[in-house]
Amino acid sequence: MQEHKSPIPYGRQQITDEDINEVIRVLKTDYLTQGPEIEAFEQAFAAYVGSKFAVAVSNGTAALHLCALALEVKEGSKVITTPLTFAASGNCILYCGGEVVFADIDPETWLIDIEHVKELLHATPEGTYQGIIPVDFTGRPVNLEAFRKLADEHGLWIIEDACHAPGGWFLNSEEKRSHCGSGKYADLAIFSFHPVKHIAAGEGGMITTDNPELYKKLLSLRTHGIIKDDDRYLNSPNIADGRFTQDKDVIQKFYPGWYMEMQDLGYNYRLTDFQAALGRSQLLRADEGLNRRKEIAKRYDEAFKDEHWLIRQAGFIDGHAYHLYVVEVEDRKELYDYLRLNKIFAQIHYIPLHLMPYYRNLGWKPGDLPNVEKYYSSCISLPLYPSLSDEQQLFVIETIRSFYDK
Repeated sequence: MQEHKSPIPYGRQQITDEDINEVIRVLKTDYLTQGPEIEAFEQAFAAYVGSKFAVAVSNGTAALHLCALALEVKEGSKVITTPLTFAASGNCILYCGGEVVFADIDPETWLIDIEHVKELLHATPEGTYQGIIPVDFTGRPVNLEAFRKLADEHGLWIIEDACHAPGGWFLNSEEKRSHCGSGKYADLAIFSFHPVKHIAAGEGGMITTDNPELYKKLLSLRTHGIIKDDDRYLNSPNIADGRFTQDKDVIQKFYPGWYMEMQDLGYNYRLTDFQAALGRSQLLRADEGLNRRKEIAKRYDEAFKDEHWLIRQAGFIDGHAYHLYVVEVEDRKELYDYLRLNKIFAQIHYIPLHLMPYYRNLGWKPGDLPNVEKYYSSCISLPLYPSLSDEQQLFVIETIRSFYDK
């Protein structure tokens, strides 16, 4: 096996000259933030996933937090999610004073197990839970049609964490493609533009929805809870004008041009215009990147399908967005170290959230969720990103084989 000189990470961004030129273009304009690039990116992204509305924000965590705020999560709210996710999927509920309850994963799909969710709902009085946050882990879409039916039966909302899955889809009961974040089944969906994601903007996030009232709420919450809309103001025009009088003859019949209102306690979760321009530029070749990810996944599938050391691989799925390529293997720790010695920087996704010290202090413990704990003992994410060359992937494959053949 020939030594490979350049490090191979598990994921990385791909920045083109077109991306750079778009950022430079915006840097030369009058707006670096709160300008026209934001709405242009939002409209393009909504069209890409098939939603009616999109709201750009500073990162995926901010997107989750705003979703929880818009859905009025508060002290006493209990929300179900998966432990196999990045911390933000659960933490967003804690930010609002709510309580996170974890459902175990389906060992075949590694996604939140709807049967376990049903058990949690049926084991408690109606109204105990307020919502569900399914996660499209690795880029494999959750069957949201089934979750929507369950949620409607129990009066629950759904936030789809689709950070791994722009461009992903599943077939619904009508045998039609339902795209991640489309707004058809989830009340809200969120995406991330972190560098290792499909669309890289440095940082950044997007919320998509078909609900016009939630859309308006999100626009306000991302900017300190402030609105600028004559039809929605709560103060009377005379207060807005600074006259503070109830004399009807003095009250103006319009709001002055400078006026705005803070109606909720929001946050500064805005995206910059140059990040939006970078994201929109990347969006133009999103399908190209997705197709390349699928090619790489197919090649891994074929290379490893008959290996004795392989405990499990997901197998190719057409609607999968392939943010990650995960396999379960024997001797995971030893393989991980061996790959690093050969400059292949595989990663582990994820340490189950309920085993983190913070959540253990809330009462969770080893043994509570056996499927995800078993998965964690053997999972490893192999390099997967559009600029991974065939030569680099072959080196990864041969290095893994050399470890198990030695």
